[in-house]
Amino acid sequence: MTEVTLAIAGGGLRGLTYARRAHATGAGRVVAVAEPDPQRRAAFAAEFGIAPELAYSGWKELAAAGRVADAAVIATHDRLHTEPAVTLADLGYHILLEKPMATTEREAARIAEAARRNGIMLAVCHVLRYTPYTGVVRNLLDEGRIGRLVSVQHLEPVGWWHQAHSFVRGHWRRQDTSAPMLLAKACHDVDWLVHLFGRPPVRVSSFGSLSHFRAEERPAAAADRCLDCPLEPTCPYSAPRLYLGCLGDPDSEFWPLGAVTPERTEEAVLDALRTGPYGRCVYACDNDVVDHQEVVMEFDNGATCSFTMSAFTPMEHRRTRLFGTHGYIDGDGRSLRVVDFRTGEEEMIAMDGMTGPSAADGHGGGDEGLTDAFLAAVASGDATLLRSDAAESLMTHRVVWAAEEARTTGTVVAL
Repeated sequence: MTEVTLAIAGGGLRGLTYARRAHATGAGRVVAVAEPDPQRRAAFAAEFGIAPELAYSGWKELAAAGRVADAAVIATHDRLHTEPAVTLADLGYHILLEKPMATTEREAARIAEAARRNGIMLAVCHVLRYTPYTGVVRNLLDEGRIGRLVSVQHLEPVGWWHQAHSFVRGHWRRQDTSAPMLLAKACHDVDWLVHLFGRPPVRVSSFGSLSHFRAEERPAAAADRCLDCPLEPTCPYSAPRLYLGCLGDPDSEFWPLGAVTPERTEEAVLDALRTGPYGRCVYACDNDVVDHQEVVMEFDNGATCSFTMSAFTPMEHRRTRLFGTHGYIDGDGRSLRVVDFRTGEEEMIAMDGMTGPSAADGHGGGDEGLTDAFLAAVASGDATLLRSDAAESLMTHRVVWAAEEARTTGTVVAL
């Protein structure tokens, strides 16, 4: 198979993940990087042997050089997806675009139109579509093992410490600088559920709020920073416990610690917690995204789906129950219990070698599966190797925006 050359716009954790997988398999070769942080840019260029003239300070400088690779990975921050995606599509790059596609419907539509106009392949990083687990679930549904799918219950267990890390202290804590949490975190899940039903919903409702990580919930003795707080040893959201506990574990040092400090020493972690955002009390941050949300969808064939996203869980694989006219599937991300109503028989299907659910674990094999499929599609020119295109991703994102409209207006939204 032809080796695909890649330009990476955004040399952070997600850009590194896709670049390392491409390099490890030999299906892709990273030839350029655009990253504004000079230390991160230099480390990225050194890791992949990128020529100095192809290590750019930003995506605009990369675009100004013309098309220097077959494809581009856009892993910039959420609000910085639209312009690089449209510009690089106009240059003829095939694009792997980190989710969410964009933070507004108008901008996502611009991206989809740029992909259509230029005839390029654009895959949004809906990694859940590419896990081995998803492949088995889809096969069971396609084979009619449970008859017609009538309803689904789905849980996204965000994890108490992940909520504190990413959505209270971290980059995705505010809607005005990132996006609503349903878009930033759970556009994965909405996309996956629509994928299972094979059609978009026709009506959506939603409820949810920021209930706990707010000033009104702050204990009286709490300090503004964990390192100064007398309650830190018994607080479930202790930053020292979380980040010092990452030291010595390569996966945890990559994420979540990689977002806190590039150095892997106790001194560096403590310094970051004294001065940076990740050492703040979770009740004294400027966060405003929800910490729990429910979404209910109805489809044109009468099928329904309920989806719960909650911070107040362990960080685990998604849990899903699928109810069909002839059977039932109960899945926890690692195994599936299949019950046949016609015979009363039960089958247990285990996912051998299944990795964990977090970014450090590769999202249960989804990161690897997506990267491999994208590189194969570009190398062969066969877009059918991708499990969604720009138009379908725009459609599932519109479901997320409808759910947010329903939540904030207290209405049922028709699509």
